[in-house]
Amino acid sequence: MTPEDVTALFTRSDGSYAFARWGRPIVPVIFGVEDETIAVFKGAAEAVVTLAEHKMAETDPELGANLMVFFLRDWAELTETPHLDRLVPELGQLVPRLEAAGANQYRLFRFDESGGIKAAFVFLRYDDNLAAVSAQTLALSQMVQTILLWSDRAFMDRSPLVAVEGGEPILRREIAEVIRAAYQPVMPMVAQDPSHALRLAARVGLAASN
Repeated sequence: MTPEDVTALFTRSDGSYAFARWGRPIVPVIFGVEDETIAVFKGAAEAVVTLAEHKMAETDPELGANLMVFFLRDWAELTETPHLDRLVPELGQLVPRLEAAGANQYRLFRFDESGGIKAAFVFLRYDDNLAAVSAQTLALSQMVQTILLWSDRAFMDRSPLVAVEGGEPILRREIAEVIRAAYQPVMPMVAQDPSHALRLAARVGLAASN
C-alpha cells in the first residue's frame, strides 16, 4: 500500500486524521442471536485479535464486557433495551438518525484517558441485505472494522474482505498488514497527525517485503 492509501484509511470525511487502537484486552458479548452465531462472532474476534497480536480476556474490570454487538429487527429496539441508555447516553438522538438514513449497521467507540479504544458498540439491524450475508462474513467484517478506529469512509467503496472461490471471504492481505503494523509496540496507540500514516505505511511495506 502507498502512504496515500494508508492515509485515506484514517482520514475522516471532515478531512481530519484520526487513528486509535485498543488499549486494553477485548471482551466481546453478542446479543439478539442464537448460540451458534455467538460462537461465530467470538471466533472472528479471536482471529482478528490474534492477527493484531493483541489480547482478549474473560472480563473487563471497568465494564465487564467492552465490545458489545447487538442484533436488531428495528432501530426502535435500542430504546427498549434496559440500561443501554446508561452506556450510550446519545441513544435518543442516534435512533432517529439511523431510521432516517435507512442504515443497517452502526459502530460507536469509547476512549480512555490516553485516547485508546476502551469500548465499542456494534449495532446491526438485520434487514434483507444483512440476511443475505453469511454469519462468518458478517462477523469477520465487523470485527475488522472494530479492531481500529478507521475513517468513516474507509470501506465505503471496497470491502475489507475478498471473495475466495468455493469458500467464505477472507481478509484482504493489505488490510491485514495494516492491522498488524498498527499494533506493533513501537507504534503509538493514538494519532491525529497524518505523518503517522507514513510510519504505518513504511512498516506495512517492510512486512510485505519479508
